[in-house]
Amino acid sequence: MDHVLALRCLLCGTEHRPDEVAYVCPAHGDDGVLDVVYDYDLLRRRTTREAVADGSGMWRFRSLLPVEPTTPVPPILVGDTPLIDAPRLAATAGVARVWVKDEGRQPTASLKDRASAMAVAKAAERGIGTITTASTGNAAAALAGMCAAAAVRAVIFVPASAPPAKIAQLHAFGAAVVLVDGTYDEAVALSMTAARLRGWYNRNTGFNPYMTEGKKTAVYEVCEELAWDVPDVIAVGVGDGCIIGGLHKGLRDLLALGWIDRMPRLLGVQATGSAYLADAWRFDEDVTTKPAIVADTVADSIAAGLPRDRVKAMAAVRDTGGAFVTVSDEEILAAIPAVARGCGVFGEPAAAASWAGVLAAVEQGFVGGADSVVIMSTGSGLKDVAAASRGATAAGITAVHARADGRDLDDALDQLEMR
Repeated sequence: MDHVLALRCLLCGTEHRPDEVAYVCPAHGDDGVLDVVYDYDLLRRRTTREAVADGSGMWRFRSLLPVEPTTPVPPILVGDTPLIDAPRLAATAGVARVWVKDEGRQPTASLKDRASAMAVAKAAERGIGTITTASTGNAAAALAGMCAAAAVRAVIFVPASAPPAKIAQLHAFGAAVVLVDGTYDEAVALSMTAARLRGWYNRNTGFNPYMTEGKKTAVYEVCEELAWDVPDVIAVGVGDGCIIGGLHKGLRDLLALGWIDRMPRLLGVQATGSAYLADAWRFDEDVTTKPAIVADTVADSIAAGLPRDRVKAMAAVRDTGGAFVTVSDEEILAAIPAVARGCGVFGEPAAAASWAGVLAAVEQGFVGGADSVVIMSTGSGLKDVAAASRGATAAGITAVHARADGRDLDDALDQLEMR
């Protein structure tokens, strides 16, 4: 792993050797988030855009990732999700182009599989057989699935309020589940304590620096699928901030390697009930001192009272000249059927939030008519069918009834024609 130079603290700038620290900068405790620093000169000599096209899944980018060449990885395809052209969505928003990156096609149906696959690999390097995390659902399912594929034990802390479909995935994969009668942030605190007490590998976002490195592979694929001609804007729902931080890191990699010639603007989309980062950006607040808020949104995957990766998330928006926008729960629910009908991608609330955010950004002037936009659909709508049903009902999309003997079939079909 000689292409990794150091782990740099985002608070004080101190650089540590990868073998010196496991997760965070010792000077700042759990808040000392680290960033992986690469030797880009060495990487430019070793690999090319053409070389990474050989193979499948996220591990074809192994030369750009912080893993040893011989490190075992989960024996399941993670990555290579489709980028779908969506001209009808583009027309609706009044922008030049829209593509949807459908991360609902991952093995456990969310982008979090990329980070969890990385966690399994890094735990293997350290010889640790149990991995833990806290999650509102997607990261939990991803870790449970990746651990099941690799025959590694997973212990998951989940708020008891998480959607039943997400909890069912954990049990199906054989994970040990701790249902926490509290918030996501409280579940994180318990999992962190458990990891220290038991010596488990800690996958938690905003604590483990390698989770960003797994998630960045999504933007590698976006740029590759667009023949390395980057879009003007990439929009993504934001809770803890690790995904948008990962997109930023991946773009920084590609720019440093000369594989792309400019940085897209990153658009972070938050629910109005969980707008910690959007408010901090709007009022120019310091996220290292800003206190936690009370998060309340239907989009459980982007609910975070104190975003764990808030430093990386804020840097992602500020460094790219992007923006944060907020959208209501009603706008998020309406976006689920809008995207599904507009391009065939069925996303959960946190995934659909990116589309609602694009519409808000157009209205507010952050996105213009000449812009090309990629929407990150971060998880499948099957993760939260109840929310999808609410969105469809609010949009007037309901079923009609017909008797089995067909006597009222014409009336039923007439009702359909009226919708």
